[in-house]
Amino acid sequence: MPENGSQTEVTRRVMLRGAAVSGVALPLLAACGDDPETAETPAGGTSAEPDGGASPSGGGESGVLASTSDIPVGGGQIIKDRQIVVTQPAEGDFKAFTAVCTHQQCTVTSVQDGIIQCPCHGSQFSVEDGSVQGGPAPAPLEEIPITVEGSTITLA
Repeated sequence: MPENGSQTEVTRRVMLRGAAVSGVALPLLAACGDDPETAETPAGGTSAEPDGGASPSGGGESGVLASTSDIPVGGGQIIKDRQIVVTQPAEGDFKAFTAVCTHQQCTVTSVQDGIIQCPCHGSQFSVEDGSVQGGPAPAPLEEIPITVEGSTITLA
């Protein structure tokens, strides 16, 4: 009988140790999360949705994506919650693409100097047409139809 009792006690110890480690580790891991409201990409592009970016209906597939003044020429802005990247290849010319890399479906993280960058394996895409400029991506980023009215960029 003592053997069974000691095995039960060891199991309890292991369980308590696991609970203690989980109680410390989980909050620390949660603190490592990505806050899209403060994330920025190099060269002035941001990965956060601009103020007023949600549609009046509270999100969904339609609504405002960005303001034209938020999109630098030769760069862009990544709207993470919509998985869309909006670019301005030339002054006044705006494009939108899926922000999901065609290689292994990572989300692109920066737009600068005419290139949309995927951090996972180094794929690069053109801000002009989403075409592959380098890396292992097998296909271009899918273009998303947008409308520009005044200084507002919306899904078409």
